[in-house]
Amino acid sequence: MKIAVLAALVSAVAAFAPSNQVQRPATELAAERREFLGQAAAFAGLAAFAPAANAVRDYDSVGYLGGSNVVDINNANVRVYLKMPGLYPTVAGKIVSNGPYKSVGDLYNIPGLSGAEKDLLKKYESRFTALPPQADYVIDNINNGLYR
Repeated sequence: MKIAVLAALVSAVAAFAPSNQVQRPATELAAERREFLGQAAAFAGLAAFAPAANAVRDYDSVGYLGGSNVVDINNANVRVYLKMPGLYPTVAGKIVSNGPYKSVGDLYNIPGLSGAEKDLLKKYESRFTALPPQADYVIDNINNGLYR
């Protein structure tokens, strides 16, 4: 308590102590303000004419997600395999659940594949490709929100 009173007293006395700072004339402060505002305006002008950031808005290989005969095994949704009789839902579920794959040949290393399922994969192997996984599509490859 005594320390708090002492601190309040010292701060009150310090408020009335003379300052060692030299007072600058108002014209000097105005000149500094003009210089600052001029630099800020120049920066704002440069920022207004900045080049556009050309972001990738569409996936270049969107056709491989089900719009063509070839299917991207890393990014395609499980429902794409409906086009290939025998793959949906069992084998298709195993494909999308065990990715990503470096090559189409990695499909044969899926744990739990039966001989008949491997034969089906061999039948459609020419219709598969393994492109790099894209986060926008991998997140929905098992359940894309379509319900009956």
